[in-house]
Amino acid sequence: MGKHRTHLVWDWNGTLLDDISAVIGATNAAFAEIGLEPITLEQYRELYCVPIPRFYERLTGRLPSDAEWEVMDEIFHRHYTEHRLGCGLTPGVEELLAEWRQAGRSQSLLSMYEHGELVPVVRGYGIEEHFIRVDGRTGPSGGTKALHMERHLAALRGVVAPERTVVIGDAADDALAAAHVGARAVLYTGGSHSRASLEAVGDGVPVVDTLEEAVDAARRLV
Repeated sequence: MGKHRTHLVWDWNGTLLDDISAVIGATNAAFAEIGLEPITLEQYRELYCVPIPRFYERLTGRLPSDAEWEVMDEIFHRHYTEHRLGCGLTPGVEELLAEWRQAGRSQSLLSMYEHGELVPVVRGYGIEEHFIRVDGRTGPSGGTKALHMERHLAALRGVVAPERTVVIGDAADDALAAAHVGARAVLYTGGSHSRASLEAVGDGVPVVDTLEEAVDAARRLV
């Protein structure tokens, strides 16, 4: 029955979790350690891109070496873990997830946050029960979401149809990952990207300012 209903794949950081302040705080704390100037939220949203080493290239004028990237990534995540403790879910998330589930529709969560760290964090926010599957990143950080999305939906084969799936996230990469598997996407402005960056994705991908609008747009898409 689920294959004939709209399935939502939610992003975590910057979408369900309102952590952009933690991301900026951790970014600037990490920058201070490696001798870079701090950036504002507006600068971050204008420059941020995936793969993340390209983001550092935009900031510094050169692509970091593999060794430099490993150091940068470790420093960022150390600071992010501290900053995240003060973050809550995006307003209205609990109600949206509960309403979607109670209507008999399915939803899952796919994040580029490391899987072993993601699962207990989601459980700690009390929303794990709303998802039929929760997947975080496996393997090295800094890459794109497309192959992770492919594996996520493959694990749901028989329950979820890609053509009836909508990915809701805050990054252009979420839309690219959705297109990779034949799904649709809705992009939310409350996270890592500016509205202009998200609108540049094009291809009929809606850009919205609230997650309630995102769910409404998902219903219309499929």
